Amino acid sequence: MKHGLRRLFARRTHASGDCMSDGLPAAPDKLKFALDAAGQALFEHDQETDCLNWTDIRAAQDILGIDDETVLTSSSRLIAYMRPEEITNRQNAVRTAFETQTSYTVEYRIGNGRDPLRWIEERGSWMKIGGTSRLIGMIRKIDEQKSREARLSYLAAYDEQTGLLNRPRIRELLKEEIAACHQPSGSDASQAGEVHGSAYLLVGIDRLGGINSDFGFEAADQVIAAISNRLRASLSQEHTIGRVAGTKFGIIVRGIEHDSVREVCYDLLNAVRADVVETSRGGVAVSVCIGAVELESDVATAETAMSRAEAALDTARQTGPSSWSSFSEKTDVVSRRQRNSEMSDVILTALNERRIYLAYQPIISEPGAPQTKFECLARMEDQDGNEVPAPQFIPAAERLGLVHLLDRRVLDLATRSLKKAPGVELNVNISWETVKDPVWAEGYLTQLRANRDVTDRITVELTETQVMDAVEASVEFIAEIKALGCKFAIDDFGAGYTSFRNLQALDIDILKIDGSFITGVSSSRENQLFVRTLLDLARNFGMKTVAEWVDNDADAMLLKGLGVDYLQGFHIGKPVRYPEAVYPDGAGDPGDELPANDDRRQA
Repeated sequence: MKHGLRRLFARRTHASGDCMSDGLPAAPDKLKFALDAAGQALFEHDQETDCLNWTDIRAAQDILGIDDETVLTSSSRLIAYMRPEEITNRQNAVRTAFETQTSYTVEYRIGNGRDPLRWIEERGSWMKIGGTSRLIGMIRKIDEQKSREARLSYLAAYDEQTGLLNRPRIRELLKEEIAACHQPSGSDASQAGEVHGSAYLLVGIDRLGGINSDFGFEAADQVIAAISNRLRASLSQEHTIGRVAGTKFGIIVRGIEHDSVREVCYDLLNAVRADVVETSRGGVAVSVCIGAVELESDVATAETAMSRAEAALDTARQTGPSSWSSFSEKTDVVSRRQRNSEMSDVILTALNERRIYLAYQPIISEPGAPQTKFECLARMEDQDGNEVPAPQFIPAAERLGLVHLLDRRVLDLATRSLKKAPGVELNVNISWETVKDPVWAEGYLTQLRANRDVTDRITVELTETQVMDAVEASVEFIAEIKALGCKFAIDDFGAGYTSFRNLQALDIDILKIDGSFITGVSSSRENQLFVRTLLDLARNFGMKTVAEWVDNDADAMLLKGLGVDYLQGFHIGKPVRYPEAVYPDGAGDPGDELPANDDRRQA
């Protein structure tokens, strides 16, 4: 290494200026190219003469932003351009490296007096060259790195959209405030005559989803920003506000009496709803609801305060927009979030313990025809063996992001049944949440690929309203499942607003007519006209039709007369767990029917 450096710095020339020291030659081409590419410059410092020598002084000028070459020939001259408070740090780092014979790294700011200061990283070590200790170092500009670090530091504590503190930072401050509230009244933190009561408020924006739908996401973002500004402007400096969720703000209110919480909440409610928010899409009337919890002795943690405020906010929202509620013993502590958490555990446990099962409802071509085609309906048993109604767990699974697990379980059970019963065809429902998520959709398709021997007897159903929410994603998914041999059906057809173009693009095999048009169709001329229209539409596109919710013989006979291909409903057959066509050996009880009052829409 020593000889290599000597060769690198072998050729000596006098530097310009009054620092008469040996200079450095230009760096060899390969080294210069590497240094330039990395945005670095290499230097040698002679401590005895204070002279700096560079392999490429032009590169050093570019990095440091200093035009005067004479400044770069002397360490003392160059140091004068650094921030005074950082000169000592660099000198200590260089001295420590000399004393310990180790390398050093130091960062500092430097400026020419005209342009903004630049951040520089310097690395170096001392070496013996020609019997003299020389400092060999390298510099590079790190402004972009410092900007990124500053940005990350900001985002660690602040919400990017509103500029308010974020949830982790509010939680930290809330923890500190709870600790301060629990200090004895005689402590230094609690001086005589001061009010030390505190509260935590959770402010939720009312109907932001409706604003998204009516005005668009840009307008909704503008509403969030405007409400954050109004809340912040309404608070005294001793209070702290942050954004703790997409539509919620957390506020730590300090130094208030018990009766003052109500007053603070009313002030905030009035400040928000005082004027409409002007957005790029027009004026929007806005309001919020508030859940409040006082930080009393039984509130030991920030998590407790936040959960109680969440429960109080749920209570306020039940009253209506622009309402507030304070947590008390009467507050429903089982908030919506807690109920969701409990239902999540119920669903996951049921999946793990194989308590999700199928009920099979027959779909037949005409009354009295053999039952070989069924719709698979997801059902759940609780730990005592009782059935959990579908409306209680399927909407919750969709809300909690667990419905794709149910979709996969239903498909797994259906493919197993098809392998046991070769003469049977099965319809399986899939949620839009699974279809629109690329990862979940691919997992579903992978499961179909693993069961190619039965996919030609599977019909995948998706409701019309879900399909029309994003036609492009639906088209891609439908093409994938049909390539694997499956058929595709639109469920609840007639409840949405499907265009002719979309019907053609989706390549649908089966239309299942929404049951609301089927019930009582034999006595309703309006429903008969609507069903005829749908049947003509289906025929023009080469699709089969299924009439759902068939409740009586008169409706069944009329529907067949109108030309419906298949019938489904309680009159045709109730959902059963072990139909004979699927379980010819009598596994289970073939008469194990679901209650007659079960949800006929078969969620």
